[in-house]
Amino acid sequence: MATYKPKNILITGAAGFIASHVANRLVRNYPDYKVVVLDKLDYCSTLKNLSPETRKSPNFRFVKGDIASADLVNYLLITESIDTIMHFAAQTHVDNSFGNSFEFTKNNIYGTHVLLEACKVTGGIRRFIHVSTDEVYGETDEDAVVGNHEASQLLPTNPYAATKAGAEMLVMAYSRSYGLPAITTRGNNVYGPNQFPEKLIPKFILLAMRGLQLPIHGDGSNVRSYLYCEDVAEAFEVILHRGEVGQVYNIGTKKERRVLDVAKDICKLFDLDPNRVIRFVEDRPFNDQRYFLDDQKLKNLGWSERTTWEEGLRKTMEWYTTHPDWWGDVTGALLPHPRMLMMPGGERNWTEELVTMGSASPKENSTKTAEPAPVSEEKAKFKFLLYGRTGWIGGLLGELCEKQNIPYEYGTGRLEDRTSLMLDIQRVKPTHVFNAAGVTGRPNVDWCESHKQETIRTNVVGTLNLADVCRENGLLLMNYATGCIFEYDEGHLLGSGIGFKEEDKPNFTGSFYSKTKAMVEELLKEYDNVCTLRVRMPISSDLSNPRNFITKIARYDKVVNIPNSMTVLDELLPLSIEMAKRDLRGIYNFTNPGVVSHNEILEMYKKYMDPEFTWKNFTLEEQAKVIVAPRSNNEMDASKLKKEFPELLSIKESIIKYVFEPNKKVHF
Repeated sequence: MATYKPKNILITGAAGFIASHVANRLVRNYPDYKVVVLDKLDYCSTLKNLSPETRKSPNFRFVKGDIASADLVNYLLITESIDTIMHFAAQTHVDNSFGNSFEFTKNNIYGTHVLLEACKVTGGIRRFIHVSTDEVYGETDEDAVVGNHEASQLLPTNPYAATKAGAEMLVMAYSRSYGLPAITTRGNNVYGPNQFPEKLIPKFILLAMRGLQLPIHGDGSNVRSYLYCEDVAEAFEVILHRGEVGQVYNIGTKKERRVLDVAKDICKLFDLDPNRVIRFVEDRPFNDQRYFLDDQKLKNLGWSERTTWEEGLRKTMEWYTTHPDWWGDVTGALLPHPRMLMMPGGERNWTEELVTMGSASPKENSTKTAEPAPVSEEKAKFKFLLYGRTGWIGGLLGELCEKQNIPYEYGTGRLEDRTSLMLDIQRVKPTHVFNAAGVTGRPNVDWCESHKQETIRTNVVGTLNLADVCRENGLLLMNYATGCIFEYDEGHLLGSGIGFKEEDKPNFTGSFYSKTKAMVEELLKEYDNVCTLRVRMPISSDLSNPRNFITKIARYDKVVNIPNSMTVLDELLPLSIEMAKRDLRGIYNFTNPGVVSHNEILEMYKKYMDPEFTWKNFTLEEQAKVIVAPRSNNEMDASKLKKEFPELLSIKESIIKYVFEPNKKVHF
């Protein structure tokens, strides 16, 4: 058997999962090969996937760029004297392809076409290894005992598989028309370290690590075959050196597992009860029951699977538990049905919500669990759709619904995407909608000053979208707004006890955040299906939460000392649920009656929490030197809310009862 020896290899997409393992292997094992990696660093790729040893190696070069850029590809093929291409770059997640199929066509078909044309124009390519997928074969019969072989008909059933089949046709055409020395691979599912957690196994591992439920599409009977990443990297090493031009090679395993069994195996690793943790959710639009490959052709080249399922899964679990933050914020990827949450040029930040996934115990909010809970009278009466799962108030709302046995789900749509909001409502069929999503700034409102378009998109466009969609569907929207749209003035002097009422016109425009909130509040007055709740300087009993106003000022070096109206969430958030049940509408100052100053709060903190605690004050003029945007200071008139809930405590009483008494430390 003739052995091929490359000189200069271009690997596309090698900051992604499979290709990074291949690149690391080739750089490590073949110092006389030059390896050039081309990757645009999309949401599911990172330079960290290429090991430090690889990045430091003299036979390695990384180029950040898109395979769809013909000029860049032509330049690299010529200047790097590329003789071998291993083409991995692609959008690969099936769920994403149902929601954004055009992006898959652009990356998987057009990108491949650009690469092929560059090969034709520049010449000099001695091997073109095109990486495809087992999904191009479509669904395998459940009773089939022989897997799809390389000459089997291609019958893709989802947009992702269709784009990969289309790319294969282009490779075949260039091979036949222009003599391109191409080899195609079609592989089973791959798992292991470094994989972005939109895929099943890393997703389930991270959810188990977080104590959340594992969502399974449909009934979990779908069968898949899984190969460990290092075994697959070795397969590509074999195909590179021993593969025959013009051939297709299946990279597969005969060992199949139901998705449900994969979830149970992961539960076993984490010592979790599958009946309590596994949650069945709506299936994909089309979910192939089985993919089964005949991999004898590759075995004839000398390759075989080395890693057992048990060993590979254990290694993968150990890697994710020791690298939990490898991918940063992956909230969006952990959704049961993630969409393409990252687009080229975007930031890895998911402001929208992880759908209903409670802790690893039976949840009343589950669509379907292994042990369904009985439906209570309350559950039959209400169902809430919540937005803002990753936010503070949104998270607390979910906890309150669970305590009150109210069924709820978090919306998966982005507020500025009207269609996705309509789909949420059709899917959840809520009786009420709660909006706690919004941009307040990262880490504070100063961020909004330099990100005005993003702030408008969520705080104004998004909120109005949601209100309008709710109105069309006859739904009450409980909208958590802000009272930071007022400042003390001649009619509402500091210390006068005269607070701003609901009908007063906002007078604070010092920050862009406040401008957007005042703007959208004014427009929401045209919607009679909205209840606007003006929250101010929110406080809760969780003194470890950095968003808690008390926690914030206790950590500052210096604070101003100005009386303000504030919201004790432990007391008021349950009232907002009651307000929804009472069908209240219009604007409410959602604060405790009265005001409290920074110094008064810190005096309480010193009394109840730390007798040694000290702090310093500074003036508004001094504060202005260390912040970008001015801050709102005011007193809100809470008499309208107090009339609805006579038991409502004053701000100082509420802070003591709900915050400091429960957290009180005994000092000797």
